[in-house]
Amino acid sequence: MSDLVPVIRSDAHLAHTGLIELASGVEIPCWESPERVLAIEAALLEDGSFAFDDPTEHGRAPILAVHDAEMVEVFEHAWTDALAAGATDGSRAWLPDTFLLAAYRGPMPPSELPAGRHHRLGGYLFDTATPIVVGTWTAALAAVDVALTAAERVLGGASLAYGLCRPPGHHAARGMLGGYCYFNNAAIVAEWLRREGGARRVAILDIDYHHGNGTQQIFWERGDVLYLSLHADPARAYPYFSGYAGEQGAGDGAQLTRNWPLPARTGLDAYAVALAEALRMIVAFAPDAPLVISAGFDTFKRDPIGDLSLRTPDYRDIGRMIGGLGLPMIVLQEGGYAIHALGANAVALLSGLRGT
Repeated sequence: MSDLVPVIRSDAHLAHTGLIELASGVEIPCWESPERVLAIEAALLEDGSFAFDDPTEHGRAPILAVHDAEMVEVFEHAWTDALAAGATDGSRAWLPDTFLLAAYRGPMPPSELPAGRHHRLGGYLFDTATPIVVGTWTAALAAVDVALTAAERVLGGASLAYGLCRPPGHHAARGMLGGYCYFNNAAIVAEWLRREGGARRVAILDIDYHHGNGTQQIFWERGDVLYLSLHADPARAYPYFSGYAGEQGAGDGAQLTRNWPLPARTGLDAYAVALAEALRMIVAFAPDAPLVISAGFDTFKRDPIGDLSLRTPDYRDIGRMIGGLGLPMIVLQEGGYAIHALGANAVALLSGLRGT
């Protein structure tokens, strides 16, 4: 078997472009851009330790095993409905302007929903940073296929595979989009490992700068999936409303969610202490499936929207710590916006994971 690490990637993400978001009421270009993946691909190609491959199609069943069917249908048709209604001329990214909060209805019974799915999208979106363009739906489907194909490579014998997913996924919840995320790639893989891979216990380790609120919500009451997240303290960082240390799951999932909210300027020494605790929990949980890693590089010292202090060599050390578990690993790309350093950071993490 080849010593090259399989990297699953797709060009479908290139049409998910021209994105805008509202940050503090100001329209700016999305930090989440095609250039992120292109930078990582270039670095992996130059390194020479990686074998690129395209994903295979898996259909909608794995998505619908995790996400609300109505949300999926609304997301699929929001762009075409917006075009048909004249809400966009197709030249710019589109966002809804009204969001259906629980407090909107209060004691009133559910009201009739608008026919246009671009209006109904406001019932499933939780921020102003997750726009729709003509290529968004196709890119999100491809990202799921990228993730599942990486999982198949590991089940087929690879000790490590990298799913270069774009858009990312860990903010997408069962019935909610947000945080640049449309489908939760990591959660879909974890559920697929349970349903199709024969696993009884799956562990997800999230090392993105931001808390994976969607992954946490999906598995909150599940006793078969462990969710561990190291991230910036939500008292100061997006998504603000989840990721605190006291959130530890409920019901069958009690004590199977664990969060490590980190102070600003956290460097490798303090990060490694939290990571070591997370790794001990994985060992105690004893997963019988590959470890699913939500890998974000927005923990980098010079990331434009982060404030932690990890350096490029630190990712190799982090990878070696995780690789020390001796588990097969499915690495799925989440955030990271310092484009000039993304490729080097990805190479460092993946090299550490494989023990080099």
